[in-house]
Amino acid sequence: MKNTSLLGGLSPQQFLRDYWHKKPLLIRQAFPGFTPIMTREELCELAARDDVESRLISHFGAHWAMRKGPFDTLPSFRKKPWTMLVQGVNLHNDAADALMQQFRFIPDARLDDLMISYATDTGGVGPHFDSYDVFLLQAHGQRRWRIGAQKDLSLVEGMPLKILKNFQAEQEFVLEPGDMLYLPPHYAHDGIAVGECMTYSVGFRAPAYQELGEAFLQFMADSIELPGRYADPDLAPSKHPAEISNVMLHRVAEEIAKIRFHESDIAIFLGEYLSEPKPNVFFESPTRPLSLHRFAQAASKRGVCLSRKTRMLYRGKYVFINGESFTVRREDKIALASLANARKLSNTEVAGVSQDVLEALHTWYEDGWIELGQNNN
Repeated sequence: MKNTSLLGGLSPQQFLRDYWHKKPLLIRQAFPGFTPIMTREELCELAARDDVESRLISHFGAHWAMRKGPFDTLPSFRKKPWTMLVQGVNLHNDAADALMQQFRFIPDARLDDLMISYATDTGGVGPHFDSYDVFLLQAHGQRRWRIGAQKDLSLVEGMPLKILKNFQAEQEFVLEPGDMLYLPPHYAHDGIAVGECMTYSVGFRAPAYQELGEAFLQFMADSIELPGRYADPDLAPSKHPAEISNVMLHRVAEEIAKIRFHESDIAIFLGEYLSEPKPNVFFESPTRPLSLHRFAQAASKRGVCLSRKTRMLYRGKYVFINGESFTVRREDKIALASLANARKLSNTEVAGVSQDVLEALHTWYEDGWIELGQNNN
């Protein structure tokens, strides 16, 4: 069911036009009557796992400290102030995954994860800014947010956290459960827990162009073909043996200039790069996987759905899933695009796929990338 209060009565088009990347938006009761999707104890259990990224930030005696999980033990819940951040909760919890799906008016290529921040009274991570857009949903207790559009983003030196040196708040809000605050990139903010609280952060991917460029060159290294080998049959005696000659420099430059890439190369790179799961993501294969025939029978009755951990994208004739790319026929693209967009295929849709798609679905099922549905919806 669509949440009509998610953006405070704004349509996604209005929000993207007037606020996205531009200015903050406070949405009172974006999720009316919201209750946490997991308890404090369940969150602590997640933070104790090796396959979950977590951090513990404390500010005891005016001293900032940060430790990375997993955590076997945590400070007393009565001690203050400390904060625990647990990333990618949507990868491990159905309710968190369902909450993330409500933000898919932003493309999957940009949507990152849902982080849960637990804090004891007065806990926080200090005044800071993010390099990406973020929705901050209050889940339990209260948090006081102070925000400002300052230009000075210099940081305190020698700190384990990126804390702003000269934070200047322009607005202040206290968020109750169900309230949500949207902040564009580089908007300074400081959140302080008012009593024990939990805040859910829906973050977005904003890779640096430097990072993309380096990854693209590595990607292209596997497809570059420059035949031949350097030769100089017209070599003249050298007067300066240690000097690289103009002839050699220009000849090598001519060969390297033959390297070309096209939009399709960038499309394949982007699809593989953006669908690649994070390093701490592991898939669980079925204990006793069904044969292709038995899988086809089951899927035609129950449908299939993507694993919470699976990233699936497409562009033109290319389909990308968990860092791998495939070229597909037009008729197969319809079914696979439907799977990527809806994150599931009904039993009726599965019954209509080609043998190639069925075999791909079976392989992904064996890898733990997709699962059999619970029913035929």
